[in-house]
Amino acid sequence: MKILVLNGSPKGETSNTLQLTRAFLEGAHWTDAEIIDVAKANIKGCLGCFACWNKTPGKCVISDGIPAILNKLIAADVILWSFPLYYFGVPGPLKNLIDRQLPLSLPFMTDEASGGHPPRYDRTGQRHILISTCGFWTPTGNYDGVLSMFHHMLGHSYTTLFCGQGELFRVPELKDRTEAYLEAVRQAGAEYAAGGISAETTAILAEPLYPRDVFERMADASWGVPSEEDDSLSFTKQMAALYRPDGTERVLEFYYTDIKKTYQLLLSKEGAEVISADFKPFTTRIETPYALWHSISRGEISGQEALFQRLYTVSGDFDLMLQWDALFGPPAPSKHSHIPQKSSNMLLLLLPWIVFWTVPAIHASLGSGISIGVTACIPLLWLKFRPVIYEQLSIPGVIFLSLAVLLGGDTRIAVPASYLAFGLLWTLGAFPAIPLTAHYSSSSYGGARASENPLFIKTNRILTAAWGGLYLIMPLWTYFLMGTEFSAYTGLINSIFPAFLGIFTAWFQKWYPARYATGHNKKRAS
Repeated sequence: MKILVLNGSPKGETSNTLQLTRAFLEGAHWTDAEIIDVAKANIKGCLGCFACWNKTPGKCVISDGIPAILNKLIAADVILWSFPLYYFGVPGPLKNLIDRQLPLSLPFMTDEASGGHPPRYDRTGQRHILISTCGFWTPTGNYDGVLSMFHHMLGHSYTTLFCGQGELFRVPELKDRTEAYLEAVRQAGAEYAAGGISAETTAILAEPLYPRDVFERMADASWGVPSEEDDSLSFTKQMAALYRPDGTERVLEFYYTDIKKTYQLLLSKEGAEVISADFKPFTTRIETPYALWHSISRGEISGQEALFQRLYTVSGDFDLMLQWDALFGPPAPSKHSHIPQKSSNMLLLLLPWIVFWTVPAIHASLGSGISIGVTACIPLLWLKFRPVIYEQLSIPGVIFLSLAVLLGGDTRIAVPASYLAFGLLWTLGAFPAIPLTAHYSSSSYGGARASENPLFIKTNRILTAAWGGLYLIMPLWTYFLMGTEFSAYTGLINSIFPAFLGIFTAWFQKWYPARYATGHNKKRAS
């Protein structure tokens, strides 16, 4: 199969549209596609002499590179027209090529031909794809002229992939969002090669990269004066444009230590405003080299890793940093974008153990049966929640202990043993790359990306070890408690200490990262 790409952008290889086209080719596995850089090709303007119709039928009298290109157009099985939208049309070099296709048509008029002239060559079965980006927030209504021209050229036998906000594909700071779109383009390429682009993928591609107000604020901020000082202001304004209000009013202050500039982002319920004078008391203050924050925004260094290395400091309310991705990150995926990912639920880990600690102490045989039944139902909940290895280890452990009691085992031995087993599970869970609690708390801190945050991992490692330590010592008093008249209330009594540790956990997971980012590391960061 011969695949021909007509790169109609005057920017050549740096074309934003060409990024989409290459993604489409990757998805379709058309690795041998030929790409013609139209702006660099030797294509002169059409003279309108019609010699190719009457004097030299099928051959243009102009001596340039067009004959070779026309031969490739005739031979291609699939042609990808890749171009940016220029003033509601195609760029000038590509329009020259389109004009110079006149030798491919016969001069006679027919009703059947979409352009008024029948084709000189049989190109039945040839497929065409139009891939284009534009600078508007949406392509809707802006491609009328392009569609009219290609309708006359090709009839309705072509596929379109039009993307608004095309300039964003050159902004490294936005690559999380643009790469997600490019992945959808790859999917479109794969589906097209297999027979046709699905309605779901088409819906994803039709979605704007950013909402109109966000995009237009970013676009307006990008026209700053390109000096280092003013570039920092333009950069900060573009960052503010990404802000998604959550109903809380804040004052986020940036002090760029290397260029000695301070800006504040007034974060309100309506949006964000950047000020460089008459500052207000800040809610959160970030002290960072401008070069570092610029690198973080480009994805050249992880912001979490930079914080862990104490390359910048945070003062004031650290909660904003914990919500950074939600407030300043890419838009949340739409309902069309992907299959919803299951989240974990710690109740699936705790429930079998809690039942075993509570019910068999009241009635050994009946309680053990209930414990086995509840534990056996946990896998059914994995249809809704993401399973975690610690749940999978707990199920056989609890069932074994329940069977031991059901077959006559001493609950005074079995219940303390269960606390010991649970404590070992948590203690050992503090050592893997992703500690036990991180599996369950990651959904509140960016999902899978949270595992890339060393401070998040360290915080959870400490908490996992703390919980493991508690449950390792609980067997001691549980054994003695079950030898008293309060034996039936063992589970209830033993829930007091975990309740206090739960309160500590909720406090610590916010306090520790904030302490790490401020206070004791200020001297080193300065």
